[in-house]
Amino acid sequence: MRGIYIHIPFCKQLCAYCDFYSSISLEGKDDMLQALLHEMELRRNYFPASNQDPVTLYFGGGTPSLLTPQELKLLLQKAQAVFNVKEFVEVTLEANPDDLSPACLEALLATGINRLSIGVQSFTPAHLQWMRRRHTAAQAADSVKYAKAAGFVNLTIDLMYGLPALRTEEWAHTLRQALELDVPHISAYHLTIEPRTLLGKQAEKGLLQPLDEEESERQFLLLHHTLTQAGYVHYEVSNFARPGYEALHNSAYWQQQPYIGVGPSAHSFNGVGRQWNKANNKQYVAALAQGLPFFDSETLTPTMRYNEYILTGLRTAQGVSHAYIRQHFGEQYAGYFSKQSKFYLQTGKLKQLQDGRIYIPSPHFFVSDAIIESLFLAND
Repeated sequence: MRGIYIHIPFCKQLCAYCDFYSSISLEGKDDMLQALLHEMELRRNYFPASNQDPVTLYFGGGTPSLLTPQELKLLLQKAQAVFNVKEFVEVTLEANPDDLSPACLEALLATGINRLSIGVQSFTPAHLQWMRRRHTAAQAADSVKYAKAAGFVNLTIDLMYGLPALRTEEWAHTLRQALELDVPHISAYHLTIEPRTLLGKQAEKGLLQPLDEEESERQFLLLHHTLTQAGYVHYEVSNFARPGYEALHNSAYWQQQPYIGVGPSAHSFNGVGRQWNKANNKQYVAALAQGLPFFDSETLTPTMRYNEYILTGLRTAQGVSHAYIRQHFGEQYAGYFSKQSKFYLQTGKLKQLQDGRIYIPSPHFFVSDAIIESLFLAND
């Protein structure tokens, strides 16, 4: 599986928690579209010519739903032509609920977009306002209903928990509302307070205290038990799907598959190296127009690749493989992993299958960061 990610760096307003690169000004949107098309031309040989794996396309941001269906179709068709893709197996669009009118949704479906990721976050009005979301709880529910009526079958909604003022009963209410919408995929993220965000600045001034860790864990366990009992598979730390509706694009990231990132701040990975584009609209557009470098890059050492494999693999129910570590990194890395994982296998926070794969049982995903960190090797 190969992935193409297109970053649309525009928002109507910045959410309090978000540290993804975007601009609240749509000035220069036409120039940005031309730059995205031009970058795709320049990147046409990033994937090996012999690689015929299926390809996914993901419009992220920012707020990709600020583009018109015609603009999105232009980008989609360009990606299809440049990367020689007969048909994408999955085309995802991140969207804000208030952008998704019935007419817009019908037009989006006609472009070839076949999966929507709707940024609901909460069904509690006070929490939506606190997060600086621009939609209402009613608009969130309506957007899912409109999407289904338009013919979208593959839908996911984003939810957020761990907010400082979020009570467990309010979180339970949001989960009940989500289940009533009957979507096949739900992504639920614990709030992370990033330094450069509005919340980060408030925390720096002592105006914001994170939610108590015990309460955070209770909310995580409520999430896990509520959704798994409703038939969802907890297949990644933050992701739940009904069988057959796992996110193909994101799963490829976690499986160390190659991907191209197009647009400001977007990252790319080809198995041995990584590159990341300038995180500034004007600089990105100008560099492409003038034929100047528009990205930085690095070659990954074996230790960096091992650490990334551990990080991404143990975030999933699929886990990591002793055989893979031995084959791709050598006996030294395999021996180190065996030694470091022994304690967690004894305590049950890691489990081993007969085929040698080791995984974190999903109820322990909440403490996965500490487990994963202990399995890392110091970088070369």
